[in-house]
Order: sequence, then C-alpha cells, then structure tokens
Amino acid sequence: MTIFNFTRRVAITASAALMIAGPSYAGGHQVVESIHFLIPGGAGGGWDGTARGTGEALTGAGLVGSASYENMSGGGGGKAIGYLIENADSSHGTLMVNSTPIVIRSLTGVFPHNFRDLTLVSGTIGDYAALVVNADSNLSSMSDLISAYDADPSGTAIGGGSVPGGMDHLVAAMVMEAAGKDALNVKYIPYDAGGKAMAALLSGEIKALSTGFSEAVAMAQAGEVKILGVTSDARVDAFADAPTMKEQGIDTNFVNWRGFFAAPGLPADKLAAYQDAIDKMYATPEWEAVRARNGWVNIHNPGDKFQTFLEGQEKVIGDLMKKLGFL
Repeated sequence: MTIFNFTRRVAITASAALMIAGPSYAGGHQVVESIHFLIPGGAGGGWDGTARGTGEALTGAGLVGSASYENMSGGGGGKAIGYLIENADSSHGTLMVNSTPIVIRSLTGVFPHNFRDLTLVSGTIGDYAALVVNADSNLSSMSDLISAYDADPSGTAIGGGSVPGGMDHLVAAMVMEAAGKDALNVKYIPYDAGGKAMAALLSGEIKALSTGFSEAVAMAQAGEVKILGVTSDARVDAFADAPTMKEQGIDTNFVNWRGFFAAPGLPADKLAAYQDAIDKMYATPEWEAVRARNGWVNIHNPGDKFQTFLEGQEKVIGDLMKKLGFL
C-alpha cells in the first residue's frame, strides 16, 4: 500500500507539471492542458453533476484539453478536503468542487477544515433547492406533503444527501418552518450521496427528498420523481412545470452556490490559469448548453470576491442555524 501511494503521488506530480505549467493556448484559445476534478461525494449528486458539466463545457469549448474525474466520498465531503490538503504539493493539477456544505459542515464540526484552508479558485453557479417525491406518490403538491406530515409526522420522513444539520436538512427545515411547522420536529434521514438518497425515495424509505433543483430536473425528466416545490422566486425556465414554494404560500428562497477550490499553496500562475479558463467559459455556447440543461444560475465570484462571498454566507447561515437549533 505504501508503494502504491508513493507511485500515485509521483504520477500525479509529474502529470500536474505537464498539465498546467502555464497557459498553452493550443488551437488559439486553450488555457489549461488538463484538469483532474475531485468530487467529495458519490456519483449522481450535485457535486458530481457540477464537476462533470463544467469539465464538459471547458473541454468542449477548447479551453481545457482534457478532464478526468474522481469521486471520493466520505465524511460529508471531509475526506476529499483532507486529502487535498495533505497532498497539496502533488495536487496542483486538481480542482475540487464544493458548495454551501463546506460552510455548514465546518460550522457544525463535521470536519476540522474550512474554506480558508484551501486555495479559492472561483464560485461558478447557483442551484436552487427542491423537494421531490416518487413519481408514483399520491402527493402532488406542498399542501399534500404538509397534510401528510400533520397526519403522521414520524412517518413522513424527508431524506437528503447530506449529514444532519447539512444543507439538504437545512433546506427541508427552512421549508417546513416557513409552512408553519416546528423545524426541529421534522424527521430527516441523511444519505452520503444523492444517488443513495434517490434509491431511498424510490423504495419508500422516505416520503420526500430534499435535493438540488438540477438533480430534481434530471430525475423528473427521467420520469422518476415529481417536483413539489422549488426555492426560487419565480419558475425556472429549465423546468417551468415545477411550482415555486412561494406560489404555494411558503415564503422560502434559497440558492446553493457551487464552485472550485485548489490545494493550499497553489502557485499564483496556476491559479490565474484556472481562473482565466473559467472566466472565458461563461461566453461559450458549450457552457450555456450545460447551464440551461441543468437549470443553473451563473454566479461568478473569482478569487477575493469568492472569499468575501463565503465569509458573508458563513455569517448568514451560522445565524440561521442557531435560530433553528442546529448550532
């Protein structure tokens, strides 16, 4: 095992040196030769979709030569964060996707690290949240879900792909609180990845699933779920059939940012190359196709802007979690 780890580190170090020794501009506009995307959860979740969609757009537009992907699930995302920090010198070719949970889980002590321990590359998108039910469920609206909860609170479990007190839990609590229910009494069942949470929904282990809107759209288009409500102010063009929480009398708005981090100590020229590739991506038709398909909202916060944004969110979410009893 020691030999394997050493060999893998040498390979990654060598490839990283080749991957982003600097902007190559092959074909007139290539910025980075290759990116290895580290995904802190399993296949089928929002992190997975964001990393793969971003890689698809970057490579399709010719801004990045090639992209590879690695799912490293565990510890609510903490395993991947720890790995990136511990292997910083050999991970200059890696971008890790993350989102609001890195703020929530550091606040709750799920893992010892926070965003300040990493190199902040760029916030890229926002994704609304949604509550969905099995396509065959007799629940068709938020009113139906609330009625089912009133009749049998313990039997109306809501699941999600995050730990208790994590983002999916927080969204479910926010929605139920806005519907006039005690958020602390909502039965929430956590799963380590979006795919596992979906399996629980299909099996009937949970009545509803709290998830990102982009995942909800994909599942709805596949005929697997019905979307009961989305946490946007207005219906989203990517799936206009999905009603908002607000139009159903539940005054809730929430958007989950997603973005990319690199290892601590990343050289400035390599950081600039990543940021340049992402910046140029927004103007490409390849990105617009991916963005529209997933119902994402462009929220571009590179570098220092990303830091300011995260610090602000940390305060807002911390105050909210204290109010709801999660801290």
